[in-house]
Amino acid sequence: MARFTLARLQQGEHFRMLRDEGLTPGHLKTLVFLDGDDARPMGAIAEGLAIDASQVTWLVDRLEERGFVERGALAGDRRVKTVALTPSGLAFRRKLLEHLYEPPPELVALDAATLEVLRAQLEQLPVPESEFFQGLGQAR
Repeated sequence: MARFTLARLQQGEHFRMLRDEGLTPGHLKTLVFLDGDDARPMGAIAEGLAIDASQVTWLVDRLEERGFVERGALAGDRRVKTVALTPSGLAFRRKLLEHLYEPPPELVALDAATLEVLRAQLEQLPVPESEFFQGLGQAR
């Protein structure tokens, strides 16, 4: 399952879009994690993605260079840096997610009965508790 999933992810249109922008899967995770309605503190991004704060700085730097995010400060504490999606960041995120959810041809080729069995089996798996995965489900 992991080999199939990773191979399909690397062949998807969303991966091409990332590469064309000089971005990585970490940037995709960051874009998915950011809420289009409000800014998030850099520390919350690090915690939500389960990565070191220095990695968040690197990811945000690249996204900011491309105009997809902007940094700000928390109103109550200007020492806390926040990150928000820009309109072009929201549009890029939307396009990425559209392609991310395109079913692979190998699944489309399966008959309805097989797909129903597969869906029923996958529903038995636990749902990750991470805030990132919760956001990914809502992004659909």
